[in-house]
Amino acid sequence: MKPGHGEVLIAEGDVDVPEEHDELVDAFREQLEAGMWAAVPRADSGGRRQAQMVSNFDQIPQDADRVIFFPRAAGGR
Repeated sequence: MKPGHGEVLIAEGDVDVPEEHDELVDAFREQLEAGMWAAVPRADSGGRRQAQMVSNFDQIPQDADRVIFFPRAAGGR
């Protein structure tokens, strides 16, 4: 994370530690219940930035080092 770039650390932990796993799942659910969307950045060999949308904690790949939450777009139908 880079200071000043709008990133906020919401939760941090090890999914292999049961107590930390539960805290991560709770923090993930809280963000979704607050109306946020979640995505996991994926590496691309061509240098393109891509992300995989996730709506369930179990969809997060084991090798992911972060989940990005962002607000849903306003307006539209």
